[in-house]
Amino acid sequence: MGLLIAAALVERLYLQASGERWRVSKERFAEALESSARRAFVGRDPQREDLERYLGGLHLEDLALACACAAGDDGAWEHFVLEQRPHLYRAADALDQGGAARDLADALYAELFGLRERDGERQSLFRYFHGRSSLTTWLRAVLAQRFVDRLRTNRRMEALPDEESADALAAPGRRVDPDWHRYLALIQQALGRAVKALPARDRLRLACYYAQELTLAETGRVLGEHEATSSRGLTNAEVDRCFECVTEDAGPLDMRNLLPPDSVRRKAAFDRSS
Repeated sequence: MGLLIAAALVERLYLQASGERWRVSKERFAEALESSARRAFVGRDPQREDLERYLGGLHLEDLALACACAAGDDGAWEHFVLEQRPHLYRAADALDQGGAARDLADALYAELFGLRERDGERQSLFRYFHGRSSLTTWLRAVLAQRFVDRLRTNRRMEALPDEESADALAAPGRRVDPDWHRYLALIQQALGRAVKALPARDRLRLACYYAQELTLAETGRVLGEHEATSSRGLTNAEVDRCFECVTEDAGPLDMRNLLPPDSVRRKAAFDRSS
C-alpha cells in the first residue's frame, strides 16, 4: 500500500503525542504512524477521512514513548520502566499468584530494550507496538502470550493423571443457564465469520498456533515475522452474558473447527527441532 500521510497531519499528531518531550524526530514518528496504518488497512488504500480518523484514535503519547525507547533514549526508557514495571508485575502475579510469571516479565525488558542489532538498528520489541491499544494493555498481552507459550510447552511433556487416581482432574462445575447453548452458538457463529473474513496470512497464523499447536515464536519463524506481530441485534447485557457463558464453559468452542480443513490436516513446514 502506497500510504502517504500529509505533513500537516503528522505535525498535528506529533504535537498531540508530545513527541518533543521524548526527543522523537518527526520522521521516526511518521514512520510509526505509517506502520500502524498499514497494518490497520492491509490490502486497501484508505480514504483520507478514514486515515485521519484512525490515526487520531491511536494512543499517540504511548506511541511516541515507544518510538523513543526503541531508539534507545535513556530518559524515555527510565520513564517507561518506572511507569510500567508495577503494571507488568501485577499482570504477572495475576497469571501466576506464586510469582512464577515474574521472570517472564523481567525477561521482556531485554527484548524491549533491544540488545541485538541488525543492519545497525536496534531490534527492539517496541517496533511492534502500533498504538492501537495503550502501552500497558499491549505489554499485558505480550506477557500473556509468553505465559501461554510456556504452559503449552510444559504441558506437552507432562502426562495427565489417571482418571481413577486421586489426582484426576475434576470436571469444572458451572451454573445452569437456559440460554447457554444459544449464546455459545452465537459466539461460534461470530467467531466463524470473523475468521473467514481474515486475510489468508492471518488464517495461516491461526492454523499454526491453534491447529498445529506451534508456539508464537515458532509461528513467527514459519511466517518470517516477529512473534509479537499474532452481533448486532442483542442488548449490551446479552452480549456481556454471551462472553460470560463462554468464559464459564466454552464447551465445544474449538478454533480447529473454524479453520479450513486443509489447515488442520496439513503439517506446517517447520522443523520443531531447530
